[in-house]
Amino acid sequence: MQQLSGQDAMFIHTEATGIPQHIGALSIYDQSTSADGIVRFKQILQLIESRAHLSPIFKRQLRRVPLGLDQPYWEDIENLDIESHIHHIALPKPGDWRQLCILASRIHSRPMDLSKPLWEMYVIEGLDSVRGLPKNCFAVMIKIHHAAMDGASGAQFIPMIHDLSPDIGDAGTAPQRVVQQYNNWHMLSRAVGNNLKKPKQFFDLAGSLIPAWQRIRRGKKEQDFVSLDDKQKTLFQGKISPHRVCDAVPFAFEELRAIKNTVPGATINDTMLCVVSGALRKYLSAKQALPEKTLVSGCPIDVRSDAERSGGGNMVGFMTVSLLSNIADPKERLAAIHDASMSSKAYAEALGPRVAVNVTDVLPGGVLSLALRAASSTGLTESAVIFNTVVTNVPGPNQQLYFCGAKLVDGMNFGPLLPNVGLFHIVYSSVLNKVGSISISFTACRKMLPDPEFYSECLQASFDELKAATLGTTQTTSPALDSVHQ
Repeated sequence: MQQLSGQDAMFIHTEATGIPQHIGALSIYDQSTSADGIVRFKQILQLIESRAHLSPIFKRQLRRVPLGLDQPYWEDIENLDIESHIHHIALPKPGDWRQLCILASRIHSRPMDLSKPLWEMYVIEGLDSVRGLPKNCFAVMIKIHHAAMDGASGAQFIPMIHDLSPDIGDAGTAPQRVVQQYNNWHMLSRAVGNNLKKPKQFFDLAGSLIPAWQRIRRGKKEQDFVSLDDKQKTLFQGKISPHRVCDAVPFAFEELRAIKNTVPGATINDTMLCVVSGALRKYLSAKQALPEKTLVSGCPIDVRSDAERSGGGNMVGFMTVSLLSNIADPKERLAAIHDASMSSKAYAEALGPRVAVNVTDVLPGGVLSLALRAASSTGLTESAVIFNTVVTNVPGPNQQLYFCGAKLVDGMNFGPLLPNVGLFHIVYSSVLNKVGSISISFTACRKMLPDPEFYSECLQASFDELKAATLGTTQTTSPALDSVHQ
């Protein structure tokens, strides 16, 4: 058994109505590249079963400590019932992109069963009318609880169930496992020992925060960074409903590289933040709800050391970055976002990138769970704006992948919503058909963003506007946005 870290356990404690804490990915495959030109459901079951030993995620479940006196454990299971985790469904005809997004949103909105290993897989057929796809494609949607995986560890997980060619590789023989289980008394005795260490851990953390406070104070005085205390409330702040919407908008990586090269020092991440900022400007302006002051985004950052790269779970810090949504000119906004990103990085380094990890490790599990639930039930989580949205950068595979011999040709990603943050973006880079691609997937509360197609148009229009401003290309605008401008 392995105990969850404080940050891993936080995603269990945060589980509440409307905010399930799992992540997901939907991948679309062209099965014409497989050996027989068709992939059968039985083959998928066999593939996952043969590779289940490559990741502990498949064969462990949550075990809580009695009375919530300590963080939960991962407990190995004796036998994995593959067919209880992998489901076979189909889109209704005609099977277009919007129907796929609706189905994926419904699957993603459902909380996971915390009494089972925390992963699910859905094989989806009937995609013949999805935009730009060859006939007979199928999709595979994977849900994994955030307690078991973050974006960085997910980037290592995905290649485990794929191959680099249509030939299905041999994953080797599963090693003999000794399933270790603790009884409740053993867990309680460990909880007592762990809690006795908390005061020292607290004072060690407090001691480390004193020099961090001094660095922040000095940085503000020397104007290395600015404070983002005055955060605006938008349509995406409030109580999160149980329902979701999702979509993904792809872009050519080479075009994004050309755009970022027009602003000295700018990065691909700065460029994607600028696209999101422009889309939020357009969407909120159309709703007559754009604040005068800038919006801000939370940006997760991987804080693993090189020695920790192979570990699973979560090791995530957070940066708060100004989106400069009050700047209309796209190129000027990109330059300002680059400066804001540098400021935010300087602030994060002054604070210490692992503070978020260390704080959750110090807090006792029961206290953290009680505090989060009390804040949610009293409405405290909706009273303060931490940030308006989340934009996270997830690196995908840099080689073409195949699943059961079928070529990966498209996809989207899904993030968890947070209390008072009803819009989550994932910037995902990958190689599809030997061409670099990057996309923005978004997950949102359906009550806060009831028209995901329009927001997708806003993302595309924001990119087109930025491209026109930096590269001098012709800008295109969707009919829906034309009607807004009129």
